[in-house]
Amino acid sequence: MKYHELSSPALGQRAPHTPVVIPIAALEQHGDHMPLFTDSLLVAEVARRAEESLGDRVLFGPVMWFGNSEHHMDFPGTLSAAPRTYLNMLNDMVENLLTHGFRRIVLLNGHGGNIVPSQQAMFEVRQRHRERDDLLLLSTTYWTLGANVGDSHEWQQRQMGHAGEWETSMMLRIRPDLVGDHLACTTVPFGDFFPGSHRAWITKERTARGHIGSPQAATAEKGETLFATLSGDVIRLLEKVADWDGTAWE
Repeated sequence: MKYHELSSPALGQRAPHTPVVIPIAALEQHGDHMPLFTDSLLVAEVARRAEESLGDRVLFGPVMWFGNSEHHMDFPGTLSAAPRTYLNMLNDMVENLLTHGFRRIVLLNGHGGNIVPSQQAMFEVRQRHRERDDLLLLSTTYWTLGANVGDSHEWQQRQMGHAGEWETSMMLRIRPDLVGDHLACTTVPFGDFFPGSHRAWITKERTARGHIGSPQAATAEKGETLFATLSGDVIRLLEKVADWDGTAWE
């Protein structure tokens, strides 16, 4: 069920036990062959499939497309909120939902740069409401919930990357008209020179063309496999959120 298509009284009747999912993403460069809105289009499709499966058990908000993309600002077209600004926006939005009586809130993320701010935002909100024992505040990124894509295809990548095999395949599945000549791209390796550590980075020092991974290996068939797998992971998570008994940690 779409949060933003309900009237105010109808929405108020859904609180407090109906989970609210807010998809969050970005508007940023995706190499020479992909549109700026890629992250937002992909998480919107994941949310659409989840809504189709879950019906009125869960409320889905519209995609919040303005994200934290500072590391892509050397490439034209990228729009970004500074990390602290973005964190504050998420804080305010979650607090708004709490004000209206919702207790189960999920930030469904579709952009790597939003991972840390969304986790921190939920952490800060939870600390401000320490006296409450009825809150379930989650942040999750849709490709990290399991993402076992299996061996149905010969994959060049085993992780998301940026405008690489996975994202390009998914765009070929839903909006092939927006995908340029991905076959002309070459592989940009992920790199792992400092395993076990997180290295602060900006995109231009890793890739001159803006992509990371192997977009030339993408197909629409792989895209459907990815959507089916990753949406299924999200659906299973949200079923657990909807069924949560208010106490369980397992």
